[in-house]
Amino acid sequence: MLAAELIAYAAGGVLVLWGVAHIAPTRSVASSFGSLSVDNRRVLVMEWVAEGFTHIFVGVLVILITALEGPSAAGSAVVYRAAAAFLALLVVWTAVTGARTPVIWYRICLVVLTAAAALLVAASLA
Repeated sequence: MLAAELIAYAAGGVLVLWGVAHIAPTRSVASSFGSLSVDNRRVLVMEWVAEGFTHIFVGVLVILITALEGPSAAGSAVVYRAAAAFLALLVVWTAVTGARTPVIWYRICLVVLTAAAALLVAASLA
């Protein structure tokens, strides 16, 4: 297996796992916000789960392009770099929003998404 292939699979796997880890505590996250209206709770849950699904989708996309086309295909490099750019955008968004709160998981998210983006850039260059 090529180094780029291993790197891409690692990035995809990290994203899938982080997405699942993001979705799993949804009920307790929503409860941590205290008393919310039904509509606000629904929106919070929707957005929280949507972000988890987004991480999973990007991870699965990376895994699929790697498995189907291989890491050296031009399309794979485009997917890796586009996914890395998207993750960088999520990192910036998280840094200016959730990571400014005392909740440690938002800061951990910055590290996880930055690492996945770096792995994808490395896979696109290998």
